Amino acid sequence: MYHSAITVTAIIFIIVSIVITVHGYFSVRHTLMQLDRMLDRAIAGDFSAEQIDESMFSALEFKLARYLDASAVSARNTALEKERLQILLSDISHQTRTPIANLRLYSELLQEQALDEESRGYVNAVSIQTQKLDFLISSLVKMSRLETGVLSLHPNDGPVMPLLTKALAEFAQAASAKGLFLRLIPPKSGTEPHAFFDEKWTLEAICNLLDNAVKYTESGGITVKVIPFELFCRIEIEDTGIGIDEEEHAQVFSRFYRSRHVADAQGVGVGLYLAREIIAKEGGYIKLKSAPGKGSVFAVCLPVKAPNLTKPKDFFA
Repeated sequence: MYHSAITVTAIIFIIVSIVITVHGYFSVRHTLMQLDRMLDRAIAGDFSAEQIDESMFSALEFKLARYLDASAVSARNTALEKERLQILLSDISHQTRTPIANLRLYSELLQEQALDEESRGYVNAVSIQTQKLDFLISSLVKMSRLETGVLSLHPNDGPVMPLLTKALAEFAQAASAKGLFLRLIPPKSGTEPHAFFDEKWTLEAICNLLDNAVKYTESGGITVKVIPFELFCRIEIEDTGIGIDEEEHAQVFSRFYRSRHVADAQGVGVGLYLAREIIAKEGGYIKLKSAPGKGSVFAVCLPVKAPNLTKPKDFFA
């Protein structure tokens, strides 16, 4: 009789343990499914605290719900700030366009007049500073739009050589005026190299690098090479200019950075920064090899296949 009671107790204990285990499993499974659905809604950008029934949630679920709701509010505020910034940038660009155009026009008209040497020097200074102001505002607008995501790039598969031919054509006159050679070397394989890039903005990046090369090269010239690889198409822009100190290699890509060696040269220090931002947003990167007195090589690596640049909608923007 005693052994039978022990056996029955053991069976009941086992059954209760199984029930508790099964209940715990389904409870945890239910919680995980709820969390999964909450995260899916958050990633899709339509999570709302109004969708929560607190009585159905564990403490963990409720805390996650509060966190996601706060994150969703933050994402909406960020989107609103981006929209306001876009409007502000458009206003700045619009309001300054006409005054700068007038300054450039009147400077050109004054340069055509019969002026004494001192007055002509003043007019030339005004013209140079007006051009610098025009470039600075244009660069600031582009930079802000890239950084805030207001401006998006649309990389597509395309041939690289026509892009580089167009870029070099823009600097042919400037290079010739300084007595510099400017040449483009195609791949040794003879094939047409392709890459994924946004034509308009990649042209902007390449031109910024060429402008930098022509500006800081006094003799010799600039050579552009194309080297295709399996994953990337490498575009090397090599000059015979003044070169860059090793400790400045990372700094030259910073906003408004101006080396002490070129402080007197024309420029505002945003060209290389913009070039790096543009190429990075296309899934590529820029490498620099340089030494003082030995020129510089800026290598632009563009992806050969479409990069995965997608991000969750707004939530993590």
